[in-house]
Amino acid sequence: MTIKSIVWVMIIFGCSAGVSAQDKSSVTEDALFTELLATERQFHYQENPGTGPQGVQVPTASTMAHVLPEDQKRRTVRAEALLRELSSINKMALTKDNQLNFEMLRYKLESSLVFLKHKAWRIPLYSDSGFHTSPTRMWHSINFARKKDYEAYIERLKDLPRYLAEHTANLRQGIDENFTLPKVVLDGLLPTFSAVLTDNVEENSFYQPFRKMNDMLGDDDVRELRKNARDAIKNHVLPAYQKLATFMQDEYYPAAGTEIGASELTGGADYYAAMVRYYTTLDVTADEVHALGLKEVARIRSEMEAIIKTTEFDGSFNDFLVYLRTAPQFYAKTERELLSFASYLAKVIDGRVPKLFNKLPRQPYGVEAVPSAIAPNYTTGRYISAPLGSPRGGYYWVNTYDLKSRPLYTLPALTLHEAVPGHHLQTALAAELENVPQFRLEQYPHAFGEGWGLYAEKLGLDLDLYETPYEQFGRLTYEMWRACRLVIDTGIHAKGWSRAQAITLLEENSALAKHNIQTEVDRYIAWPGQALAYKIGELKFLELRVLAETELGEFFDIRDFHDRVLSAGGIPLYLLESRVKSWIAETKAQNLTPESAINARSTSANKF
Repeated sequence: MTIKSIVWVMIIFGCSAGVSAQDKSSVTEDALFTELLATERQFHYQENPGTGPQGVQVPTASTMAHVLPEDQKRRTVRAEALLRELSSINKMALTKDNQLNFEMLRYKLESSLVFLKHKAWRIPLYSDSGFHTSPTRMWHSINFARKKDYEAYIERLKDLPRYLAEHTANLRQGIDENFTLPKVVLDGLLPTFSAVLTDNVEENSFYQPFRKMNDMLGDDDVRELRKNARDAIKNHVLPAYQKLATFMQDEYYPAAGTEIGASELTGGADYYAAMVRYYTTLDVTADEVHALGLKEVARIRSEMEAIIKTTEFDGSFNDFLVYLRTAPQFYAKTERELLSFASYLAKVIDGRVPKLFNKLPRQPYGVEAVPSAIAPNYTTGRYISAPLGSPRGGYYWVNTYDLKSRPLYTLPALTLHEAVPGHHLQTALAAELENVPQFRLEQYPHAFGEGWGLYAEKLGLDLDLYETPYEQFGRLTYEMWRACRLVIDTGIHAKGWSRAQAITLLEENSALAKHNIQTEVDRYIAWPGQALAYKIGELKFLELRVLAETELGEFFDIRDFHDRVLSAGGIPLYLLESRVKSWIAETKAQNLTPESAINARSTSANKF
């Protein structure tokens, strides 16, 4: 029996995943680790229908995932067994690449156990989306090349009632255990449960793949598949969503709590402390993050006031905010105008990013509006990634709902963050990593990914993208937005802040539209800890850039620096710091004489 077989059998039967000394004596640590990686992937593919190794054609999934408590228990047992096996491997005996893979696997397993331990699956919802909205777009990741792809998708639609019912059972458990989404968030979220309920089946989002079908299919197959799809949607999908919408309105909403802080939930204080550590990837407390946030708010406010002086505006800081929120010249008149400006900015940036990067991704991206069904309570913009084998590229979503809440002067910062050099560049490069374990391609430590997005907004200074004082103020508004998140998230979930306090902080310190402010605060309420990732991550990127510039002096190359920080894909901040410091030491060894090393320490190219 191979080591892989031994580990797999032990995990299946809930035994210790350890391999005996006799078994290990005949193989190297790298071989043991490779077998463990294969075991982890085998389990992952079993648990996630439609997934498989990159470069291998995986059959289109015909079922949804299973999410009941017993499924969560199974995942917990497997993750704990894998972690025990990992700890039995001597990391220092691994190759350098595998040492990083070792740390990343440990991070992945420990992170999954954090959510499983706190039974976060009892609230599978955010303020604008959740388990009920993601299936409406699952067809985007399917390559409908053959008849059986369509048939599998139809079978998956028939499985949706079971999937939604399992989540409903989990939500009921949350009610019983005082672990629910607050009523104030549900006020905006409830309409999304009935948004899929269309009278005309062919206008339903689930029917989209059948509107324009693969040209290789015969007419008889097309007619048959369309009929079966209509039947599945009418007889399975729509009744299930109607039942779910009724449950949310008549049962879940009345039972939901009125307190907004995670610490008010059963076990909430420990849960939130764990979320702070998970989303920052650092060993920090809510109090430390709150204090840092207040410091950043004060610093950015000072820079904003300096920008106002350059506009020669006659009035107070609050007057300037009112002016920005109400002056017609700052707002698009049509959805097309807003999308056109976003697309223009994206192409301008595309032409300038080689100044900052040696390596750029092969995968393209597009610009489109946030789907209307979720737009009213959705954030300002978001990046939607796509697998490399997908028939589409990534997408930069721009929210065109309520145009008077979407100022043009913040669009440069939004585009830098969500598209390039922000999320698309970082995510697509991570997907294109070669010779790394498959699980690494799926990793998205929020502090790294969102920290990079916010750092990318500041790269607009290097790219000369901010052309007016108002766009500079828009950049600072977005930075202030993320600094306020540190204060608001910890304030709500650890310090008893009210929703009104949180809204006031953003209204008094940023030019964000009031509609945006309210939807954002509800997002922080619904997603404890996630809002901390942005500023914490950005500050780490800036800190490491300053360190590299100071240490390397004239030998610092911003393109090499960016290539280094993105070269491993998404990683926790503690690993990012270690990798950058190693790169600095390597670069010094290659370029610096003892005399120039002394000079380099006294020279800084830092512009921030």
